[in-house]
Amino acid sequence: MTECNTLANRHASNPCESKNAHKNERDKERNNEFNSMLVVARAKNRVGRGTTCAKVILFGEHSVVYGYSAVALPLQNLKMHATVTSARTLNDTSATADEGKRAELCDSAEDLSCQMQNLITLKALGFDGLLRSAPARFASIKTAIQEALRFANWQGEALQIETACDFPPERGLGSSAAAAGAVIRAILDYYSINASDEKLFEITQDAERVAHGKASGLDATATSAMLQQPVRFLDGKFSRMSISPTIRAWIVLADSGFKGTTKVTVEALRKKRDSQPKIVNALLQELGQIALNAENDLEFGNIQNIGSSMTRAHKILAELGISTPFLDALVKNACENGALGAKLTGGGGGGCIIAIAQSQEDASKVSIALKNAGAARTWIVEIGQ
Repeated sequence: MTECNTLANRHASNPCESKNAHKNERDKERNNEFNSMLVVARAKNRVGRGTTCAKVILFGEHSVVYGYSAVALPLQNLKMHATVTSARTLNDTSATADEGKRAELCDSAEDLSCQMQNLITLKALGFDGLLRSAPARFASIKTAIQEALRFANWQGEALQIETACDFPPERGLGSSAAAAGAVIRAILDYYSINASDEKLFEITQDAERVAHGKASGLDATATSAMLQQPVRFLDGKFSRMSISPTIRAWIVLADSGFKGTTKVTVEALRKKRDSQPKIVNALLQELGQIALNAENDLEFGNIQNIGSSMTRAHKILAELGISTPFLDALVKNACENGALGAKLTGGGGGGCIIAIAQSQEDASKVSIALKNAGAARTWIVEIGQ
């Protein structure tokens, strides 16, 4: 009879039990190591994706900030994409060690904001580096990343976040909201987390307030739309608008080539309103009324009215100091070359103008004329397609 089978060795000190315990412990350690490798391998191969789109404000920019109606049009042919991947590779011990060194730069492990700044890499709009080194113009995206990671209960994983878009930033096309929304969706997709539309809007709005100060939420709503259907904003609520099924109209979007300055123009208008409340409030109210009238015109397909309303809205925005001489010149050029009307769109101070045409042929003529007048680029979008 072997030593392991004797009655005396069936106690806690049994060498067989001790050997089995050690073996079980080693097996457990191997399993844990293997599972950790699987987690890293899965993370390495996982890609989180998020997509949003550009938008143009047809009517109501700036006045919307003060509670008046606004109408925006999502541009589904101009997309913003974001991807999230693990910054680690399988068995990449050097990367793990580097992450540890970067994490040590923070005062404590509980300082999540600092941890994120040192463990998240961002590649967007010509920048490629750690989040902590991103220029001030990325403040909105940084806020979106941090808030989305907190919502996802981020545990310190090093990530690579990239964005790519079909339209230029800082042109009044909703690039900050689109980028924030795409990044948020990509992070949540990476961690397989579902969020309500309300939560996605809330996080995007946090980022928008960093980008523009007081933000109405119109950009956050319009850039996340899945359909090329106008969005109405009134009394703090959003709704999809119905438009005439027989409407035939084309929007020509022209980039001035100059960056918009939404945050600057919003603040300048606020100061102007404080110093000249009667004049400014009357103009803002008219912009709001134009937006309300445009809703009916879109519903019944009155594109002639829409065109004249655009031109009037631009004149008001110019009077409020939102336009520039070059934007004024582009608007005038569009109207002289076949457009039914035209106006700046977005924050102003640069950025883009939009013009409306009643046929694709007229839209093409307007597009060519705007390029000849100095527009950096143009796009043509059919309303109601």
